[in-house]
Amino acid sequence: MSSEIIGPLFCLGAFLLGSIPFGLVFSHLLGAPDPREAGSRNIGFTNVLRVCGKKVGILTLAGDLGKGWLVGWIAGLGFLPNLWALAAVLSVVLGHLFPIFLKFHGGKGVATGLGGILGIHFPMGCILVGIWAATVGIWKYSSGGAIMTFASLPLIGWFMTYDLQFLIFSLLLGSFVIGKHKGNIVRLLNGTEPSIRRSS
Repeated sequence: MSSEIIGPLFCLGAFLLGSIPFGLVFSHLLGAPDPREAGSRNIGFTNVLRVCGKKVGILTLAGDLGKGWLVGWIAGLGFLPNLWALAAVLSVVLGHLFPIFLKFHGGKGVATGLGGILGIHFPMGCILVGIWAATVGIWKYSSGGAIMTFASLPLIGWFMTYDLQFLIFSLLLGSFVIGKHKGNIVRLLNGTEPSIRRSS
C-alpha cells in the first residue's frame, strides 16, 4: 500500500485518537466532577487537576501526553515520508483541540503537542518540556509556560533540524496551541490570570 493511501489513513486515525477526551474519561470512571462544569471548564490537565484532584489530573496528563507520543513514535519509525509523519503529529493535536466526540470543543493541546514531539524527536521534546517546567516554575502560570514553549518551538525546531517541512509544522502547531490560549494571553496582560496553584 502506497504512502498516498497510508498517510491520510494514519492522519485520520491520529485525529480520532486525539479526540479521546481523557479528562472526561477518567473523571467519569473515578466518579469525579465533570471538568467542563467548573474552573476554566477545560478538559486539559491543569483544570482537571484543580477540579477533580491529583489522581484524575495525573491520569489525564498521562493520557493526553501518551496519545501524542504514540502517534509521534509511530510516525518516526520511517514507514511514511517526513511530510506525512509531521501531518500525523499535527492531526493528533488537532483531534485534541477539536474532538469529534465533543462537538469539536476540546482542550488546548499542550500535553498532546509535547507528547507528539517527544515521540518524533525526543531530544527536542525534552528541551521543550524543560522550557515549560522552567517557565512555570519561575512565573507560576501554566498558560505562560505553554505560550513560551510553543512560541519557542519554531526557532528550536529549525536549529535542531534545518528542515523546512519541520519549520512549517512547528509554526502551524505553535499557532494552533497559542491561539487556544488567547483568553489566557489577555488575562496575563491584564494581571488577572490565576496562577497554577489555583487554575489555568
